[in-house]
Amino acid sequence: MSIGASVPRDRAKRLLLGRGNYVDDISLPRMLHLALVRSPYAHAHVGAIETREALALPGVIAVFTAEDLEGAVSSWRAEHKLFPAMAAPEQFALARDVVRWQGEAVAAVLANSRAEAEDGAERVSVDWDELPAITDANQALAPNAPVLHDDMSSNLAFETQVTAGDVNAAFADADHVVEEHFRFHRHSGISLEPRGIIAAFEPSESRLTVHQSHQTPHQQQDLYARLLGLPEHKVRVICPDVGGAFGLKHHLMADELVACAAARLLGRPVKYIADRLESFLADVHCRDHEVEARMAFSDTGEILGIQVDDLFNAGAYGQYPRSSIAEGNQISRLTGAPYRHQHYRADVRMAFLNKSILGHIRSVGHPIACAVAERLVDLGAETLGLDPIEIRRRNYLDGDDFPRTSSGGVEFEQLSFNGCLDRALEIVDMTQFRQEQTELRAQGIYRGIGVATFVELTAIGPEYYGEGGQHISAQETCLLRLEASGTVRCYTGATDQGQGIDTGIQQVVADALGVALADIEVISGDSALCPVGGGSWGSRGAALGGEAALRAATTLKRNILNIAASLLQKDPSDLSIDQGVVVDGRSGAAHMAVSEIARIGHFQPYSIPEGINADLTVTERYASRGRLFLAGNGLQIAIVDVDVDSGMVTPLRHVVVHDCGRILNPLLVQEQVRGGVVQGIGAALYEELRYDEDGHLLTGSFADYLVPMAGEMPDIEVAHIETPTKTSELGAKGAGEAGTAGAVGAILNAVNDAIRPFDATIAETPITPPRLLRALGRI
Repeated sequence: MSIGASVPRDRAKRLLLGRGNYVDDISLPRMLHLALVRSPYAHAHVGAIETREALALPGVIAVFTAEDLEGAVSSWRAEHKLFPAMAAPEQFALARDVVRWQGEAVAAVLANSRAEAEDGAERVSVDWDELPAITDANQALAPNAPVLHDDMSSNLAFETQVTAGDVNAAFADADHVVEEHFRFHRHSGISLEPRGIIAAFEPSESRLTVHQSHQTPHQQQDLYARLLGLPEHKVRVICPDVGGAFGLKHHLMADELVACAAARLLGRPVKYIADRLESFLADVHCRDHEVEARMAFSDTGEILGIQVDDLFNAGAYGQYPRSSIAEGNQISRLTGAPYRHQHYRADVRMAFLNKSILGHIRSVGHPIACAVAERLVDLGAETLGLDPIEIRRRNYLDGDDFPRTSSGGVEFEQLSFNGCLDRALEIVDMTQFRQEQTELRAQGIYRGIGVATFVELTAIGPEYYGEGGQHISAQETCLLRLEASGTVRCYTGATDQGQGIDTGIQQVVADALGVALADIEVISGDSALCPVGGGSWGSRGAALGGEAALRAATTLKRNILNIAASLLQKDPSDLSIDQGVVVDGRSGAAHMAVSEIARIGHFQPYSIPEGINADLTVTERYASRGRLFLAGNGLQIAIVDVDVDSGMVTPLRHVVVHDCGRILNPLLVQEQVRGGVVQGIGAALYEELRYDEDGHLLTGSFADYLVPMAGEMPDIEVAHIETPTKTSELGAKGAGEAGTAGAVGAILNAVNDAIRPFDATIAETPITPPRLLRALGRI
């Protein structure tokens, strides 16, 4: 069996040897380089743009402004039909009249080299008229706040309420109520490879070919075709090796669209590679939420009700094509989701302000929903004098509670909260830890432990975007072709940015066909070669891409056995395939190799009787129905040391127990979970995009924006429980959100456990030394 085996990633060796093929490795004849003139202000009127000095420089070929792109590229609005009240102001590839965040581009310089393009950008003169900037959501929604967009009456972009039961009555009748004010600061998903694109337009064929570091080639094909006014079949998007994405690279970015428009206008290939400062300024960001939350308890520790008020911001616009509301929506869906409670209310508001656009970064909204609920559960345990483990056990959904629609409106098929907790407690001896903690406190060492239980929403169904009016494929498709040599080429709509989904799909096909892994080649990331699919986002590769591959392999196997049966004069039901050989289904006796059947099918088709389905190329698709998400779950335990003199937090140990359904490849899942934990620890302790009151970014390099390094990371132990979904034959759920989803909550609870002797608490992330020292009353 290939499924369930820890097979190394198919691409790993080539990439480790430095033989990857990333966008910046590609060079085309006559290629130009793009540099952008970006606003130094967060909010300003754009007056005259003087380009003559730039055009006079050696190597500079053209300078485009918004006026030059009129008619070449359409504007867009980040609308969603399921949320018709959501504001969606018009956006342009290059800003016209007004810029609304520092880094918004107003002009594009094309030159023969990157250095010449950057020199040209420095020589473009813009007549700026700076306007007051809004950098805080409360400020944005204040009654007299200036309105950012002329077609809006306020800066309120979206608001919603999710309710279940009678939350007011639940709190009125409660024996105990705990509450907290949380602040989760803005950060991003930092990938090793920044965004990059090469756009090449062939005028004689009106054909655009794009090489892009991206997650969704078919989505980009559709967007570029519509916004540039090209037939879809005249646009090809190729995603070569991608050095990490984490949600950064499944949106439409204005600067990448500018590259496509410039290539078409000039008839020459255009390359744009974002530098790291541009990444911090103009990539999509995430989080930036202020949450007021409270939880009601009975005297026995039963959770009676939960109330959440989430205020966040979209930045200057909504993100296209998905919009920016997902984080707030996920918080309203998921806060308290692991627990049995009947009364719930979540109020969510999203504002526009003068920062870069909020997008969908790994584990959208999950870390906040988890951290809020888990902190309140710990506060409830402290108030009631209960052990944090015990209070969770009393409230977990379990057994007969499933299937269930949660208070947040999410359908849960079967989850394993108690099973994950049991497994975690086999790994971490809580009694021993508490004894050691007491001894260490006597020595002035403050060690804490934190538990966080989470629900992981994955593999979104097609209705959300289909009914929402977005051209986003949430199904998946697989094409298999049995070559004359007997090898199988697998073309999938799923894409690989380092998570190894190509290898997982390879394992599914090999198992279903009964052939060796080495006989399967997976091709992905090309809108012209691969069948239409959604790419990779939202932990969908195994659940949707794997299921489509299983269906295609099942169909191809049936055709192979039909051919074999006709040649052997046997019933197909009496045959099977084992290790690339057609065998007797009962005795296992070998009959003929699959490669021989392939040879006959390709070169001697006349040997196969008429009426036999001899197709050696098959396509199958999988579109889940009747559900919005597949839900997985897990639990994390973090152990940290807190230096109460310096405010430094040192992660010591991190344990994750995760249930993502049927596991295709334990090694790949563990890599995904560990990587997610590292990103979660970064959000909890280090990473923050800080702005001053005028909207100027203060963290524009890795000297200011801190990311977790290997030497700072704890041992991360990962264990699994498997509860396969019954909605598909494969039984897989997603796994990519889990590490990030629970890490912030686990670290937050661990730090608060460590500082309990000082009667101090903290509910703001990242937990930097100054913030922690303020919480301790030391500064």
